Amino acid sequence: MPDAASPSAEADKESLRDALARGNATLARIGPILSHLLATPDHSLFSDEIVARIRGMCHHLAWQVLRAQAEAAGQAGREAFADRHGEALAEHFFGSPALLAHCHALALEWQLTERLEVQYGIDPVLSPVVQELIASDDSSLASAAMASLTAQARFAQTQRRMELPLSELPGDLFHYLLMGWRAYSGQLRSDAMIRAEAKLRNAYDEGAGRQSLLARVVAGMGGEGQRALDIDQAGTALFLSALAARSGQSRVAAVLSTHHQQTARLALGLRAAGLDTAAVERQVLRLNPQAVPLREIAGMPLEEARRMLAESTPVGAA
Repeated sequence: MPDAASPSAEADKESLRDALARGNATLARIGPILSHLLATPDHSLFSDEIVARIRGMCHHLAWQVLRAQAEAAGQAGREAFADRHGEALAEHFFGSPALLAHCHALALEWQLTERLEVQYGIDPVLSPVVQELIASDDSSLASAAMASLTAQARFAQTQRRMELPLSELPGDLFHYLLMGWRAYSGQLRSDAMIRAEAKLRNAYDEGAGRQSLLARVVAGMGGEGQRALDIDQAGTALFLSALAARSGQSRVAAVLSTHHQQTARLALGLRAAGLDTAAVERQVLRLNPQAVPLREIAGMPLEEARRMLAESTPVGAA
């Protein structure tokens, strides 16, 4: 094992930094490409599942706020009103890099979930770890695990329909979306819109959302949280939440790291989360069987791995 200060060790670190930089360059192109594809009126040439799913989620978000507006105005044809104006509002939402990044991460997560179910039989909803936690003697942890199971089942259903409930947005994005709705309406903002926004805000509970519940489960596992970094045992959703929480990354960044071109980021994240070299390699190869093991990770201190991750946060994934 080379000394941390040796020329060989420094060369390994520089190689890892170069790999992260190349990965960042790839990730930085995601936003502009998605914006272009989603803004194109005729997207028949772009049949990619991810783009279609993001478009569907943005349309569903627009439909929900418009239906709330129609309800507040006392209109009879609420669905018709939402359908009539939904396309234009969704187009407005396409201009939000933060919203697109979140929807993109959800679409990638579901794509990964389906792939792992086909390849390895990993259940998209109920994993062995979650099942075990539901039976835990710790009532708080058992309750959080049960709630996360229910939320994951809802996620599976909505992703199959290419939908995204407002209640599943993180708090900052929920606020940002409502501000985007205001900006879209401009001077035409009515009393009904004001009432609708107030009702939506009053009904919103970030803590009841899937990602919050998964984070609560990871936190509740305490020192046992490392078990959630075995994707076969934890399932995709809990694995991603554990990877984000234990490595100090955002969940969006954790999801992006599972792409086959982001092996360096995934390996570094797993090391930062506390896995030893052998466990890092097992998880990387489980997600990407074609990956080349990274010798640069071997023996790297956790603090250094976390620092390198923090210094190379992908654009739009903070």
